[in-house]
Amino acid sequence: MRPLLLHLDHFGSFREPVSVDFSDTEYFALVGPTGAGKSTVIDAICFALYGTVPRWGKENVIAHALAPSAASGKVALVFESDGRRYGVVRSMVRDAKGAVRTKEARIDELDPAAPLAEAYDAVVKPLAEGENVTPEVQRVTGLEYKFFTQCVVLPQGRFAEFLHAAPRERQDLLVQLLDADVYELIRQQAAREEESAKQAASFARDQLARLSGASEEAERELSDRVEALRRLAQTIDTDLDLLRARESDIRRVEQERAAVAERQSVLSSLRMPTAVPTLASARRAAAESVDGLSAEVASLEADDHEAYEALAALGDRAEPMAALAALDARERLTREAASARSSAASAGASLEGLVAGLAEAEQAMAAAESERERLRDAHAAADLAQRLSVGEPCPVCLRTVSEQPRHGGSHDLRAADRALSEARERVTRARSAHAKAETSATMLTERVRRIEVELAALPAPGDRAELEGRLAAIAKADQLATQARTAARAARAKLERARGEVQQVERQAETAWRTLESTRDRLLVSGGHDDPPPPLTRDDLHRAWTDLLAWRDRAAESARAALAERDAELAQAAAVLAAERRKLGERLAEHGITPPRDASPDQLGAGVHATVARVDGALERVREDRRRAAELEVAATQKEHEAKVAHELALRLRANAFERWLCAEALAVLVAGASETLRELSDGQYELALSDKTGDIEVIDYGEAGLRRSARTLSGGETFQAALALALALSGAVARGLDSIFLDEGFGTLDPATLDTVATTLERLAAGQERMIGVVTHVPALAERVPVRFEVKRDGKGSHIRKAGGM
Repeated sequence: MRPLLLHLDHFGSFREPVSVDFSDTEYFALVGPTGAGKSTVIDAICFALYGTVPRWGKENVIAHALAPSAASGKVALVFESDGRRYGVVRSMVRDAKGAVRTKEARIDELDPAAPLAEAYDAVVKPLAEGENVTPEVQRVTGLEYKFFTQCVVLPQGRFAEFLHAAPRERQDLLVQLLDADVYELIRQQAAREEESAKQAASFARDQLARLSGASEEAERELSDRVEALRRLAQTIDTDLDLLRARESDIRRVEQERAAVAERQSVLSSLRMPTAVPTLASARRAAAESVDGLSAEVASLEADDHEAYEALAALGDRAEPMAALAALDARERLTREAASARSSAASAGASLEGLVAGLAEAEQAMAAAESERERLRDAHAAADLAQRLSVGEPCPVCLRTVSEQPRHGGSHDLRAADRALSEARERVTRARSAHAKAETSATMLTERVRRIEVELAALPAPGDRAELEGRLAAIAKADQLATQARTAARAARAKLERARGEVQQVERQAETAWRTLESTRDRLLVSGGHDDPPPPLTRDDLHRAWTDLLAWRDRAAESARAALAERDAELAQAAAVLAAERRKLGERLAEHGITPPRDASPDQLGAGVHATVARVDGALERVREDRRRAAELEVAATQKEHEAKVAHELALRLRANAFERWLCAEALAVLVAGASETLRELSDGQYELALSDKTGDIEVIDYGEAGLRRSARTLSGGETFQAALALALALSGAVARGLDSIFLDEGFGTLDPATLDTVATTLERLAAGQERMIGVVTHVPALAERVPVRFEVKRDGKGSHIRKAGGM
């Protein structure tokens, strides 16, 4: 997995959108002061891929992904893996309770030819969404989350612990880092497989016991019976044809009897409708009622027409009503005009008095202002005179003062101010009263004018008594017209009901004729009569029904005799059929076939063939059971063998010695791989080896003639080289072909010489490996030696990142 472009928006301490381009970077450093947000960049890569970060502690906790003041945020990463380009996006929101949750997650395969700035839009195909994103990331990178945090993001201090650890501690750490506890899972799975195989073998044995009846003798007996039944099926057709002929004779007689019974039923159901005897008199009474009501309706409609003509002659009532309304309006406006003129006259008189009062108040205010000005000048002159000196120029006339002027006593300016203020208040009140009175007089005058205009617009007044008399006459005529129309409407309703009664009687008569005709036609169609029904004449309905009922009685007697004759013939045919069915049933019973009672010939034939098929099926089942029994015997034997193998495997894996052996072998392989890497990093000076006595990791120092010494005697820089070599060996043990590695390590405690060794080691690693290397540090001496630096700073608006160098 190799990152190309990282985008952060309100992630962690980055509160503003920022993008980091790694596409042209092989070896870089994230630099900046402690707490600036350097490790947050590595966290963002891990979060984009797996939805969680190791530094947050508990896996799948995302509360730290969103900046505290942000309501939503997003992380997006474009990366390459196995020659293909992918884009993964995760966005977060803060809900109403303040909890952070993932709003969207998706991973897409991207077009590798598209410009990197447009990579997110160059989707070749979507791969996964939601909870399926992390499993898809594991598939395309080949790295599970725990391997990513062990092999791509390397906490180097942990591997230094591995370098110095005691054998027992190292074994525990190997079990954790290399997932050696998988063999315990294998042992548990073997125990489960043993139990499952035992259950399968037991089930197969139970099934085999249930097939004990599938013997060779049972197969032979069923085969013989199938042959006998097939011979019976080939010879039974003649007997079945004879039965079909007997049943055909019975059906013919039954049809003839049914026809006779139908005629008898039709004759028995023939009844004269109850209304037939009285239909003629009811029809005459209804016709007479219609004639009388028609004359009454004509008379009332004439009265109605006459009443409405009288109403129309009186004219529309709207005209006198409008004239009366105009009279009412004229009287009302006349009263309002008189009242308005009186109010206007009063307002005018009041206004004249207010004008005089206002003039008097303004004169008093002018006098008060004049007196106040005089007193102020006198007071100022007295005050100035006190400050004049003889021989000095006067500040007013600029002449030399020859003698000190004399002025009277003090003047009361405050009393003059109060008098002026009171005069001004009286003027203000007088002006306000005058303005109100003037406005009121103007409004009253305008109202008188509007009323007079309205009066002038009214039509000439009419005679109230005459208008009210016309309205009374119109109301009386309207009442008479309404009464006449109501009476005519009621009479028409009675006439309609009478006509409906006539139509009902006509329908009853027509229905009785149709019933008579359909009954006679049905009797003619049924046939079987030497004496046909009498012909119909439509002059007298009652007589026609009487003649038909008389004929019915004669025909019913003849039908009863024919029915008795058919019953005797049917009994004889049924006896013959029963005897022949009994013979056939005895023959079928010899072959073990018991057909249903009263089965038809087709059912008997089908029963024979069904028995043949059933016995044939039973034969096939016995044969199949025998084959199944053989398979179950093989399966039971195999499962018993599998249970034995799983039992032995569980026993072997249960011992602790296997774990010690496995970790010892893994440690030997890891130390050999790390030794080769350390030899390259140290220019051939150091190799790693395992102590034969203690099992500790030792260093072979070729600078000291191949001296073997404890790894604890290495300097800081040398320890870094050895620990890094072990880290790379461990990462290669769990994931091959890594394209990037990030060292999030505090280098601030290293002395200058050690720091130089560390920097040189990283430079050699970057030059000799086909992978991206990223270092998180705040040490300037180390950062200056890295070709590409991303400077991370933090202020009140959050963290910011800037690319400071490149090659």
